[in-house]
Amino acid sequence: MKEVILSLVAISSLAFASGDAVLVVPAAQEIDDTGFYLGAGVSAMSSRKSSVSMDIFNQKDGQDRLGNLEFLAGYMVNDYLAIEGRYGFGITDEDRVEMSSQWSIFLKPIYKFEDDEDRANGENYFSVYALFGYGGVKFDGVNGVVALVDQSGFQWGLGVSYTFRETSSDGNYTYKDSWTVYADYACLGTDMEGLYYTGETEVNADAFTVGIIYKF
Repeated sequence: MKEVILSLVAISSLAFASGDAVLVVPAAQEIDDTGFYLGAGVSAMSSRKSSVSMDIFNQKDGQDRLGNLEFLAGYMVNDYLAIEGRYGFGITDEDRVEMSSQWSIFLKPIYKFEDDEDRANGENYFSVYALFGYGGVKFDGVNGVVALVDQSGFQWGLGVSYTFRETSSDGNYTYKDSWTVYADYACLGTDMEGLYYTGETEVNADAFTVGIIYKF
């Protein structure tokens, strides 16, 4: 969303004409919240039979804990909404299955904890967001284990982020978002049919991700 704010430094001059003093006020300036961003993160994932509850911190029969590398790209439509795509793949596995690939397309509603004064002063800020979209996951067996899950469907998630602001390069003493650190949870699939190491079954997959984003 484009917002108009006054320059942080009010530079005024007095022009004397016919004995009258004229106050010259600098023009209001425009900040554009839209723009592209890129990011990367690492994920701790729980892949398990649907009948098994998630425990990301401990080994559990019927569950595999995986480590993934994730890349993302998005576009800020306005101050409150982004469209975001993610792609990831496994970098570590427990001993039976690995994440071959994972992709998502999300709508990302955002709420920023800031007011107009914070924006005018270029303050850093916290935000919370949700993820709603569509995506797919693919698991394969490792270490001689026969397993295959390749499903797509509805995905959702919740997250929190902290954004650093910097002075924009337009020379107008305005500010722009730069680096953001984030942490989120995503439900990547529930009751996905496939061949797991125990035979044909339904599988759930959840991921906890931390990462960093740069907005252009």
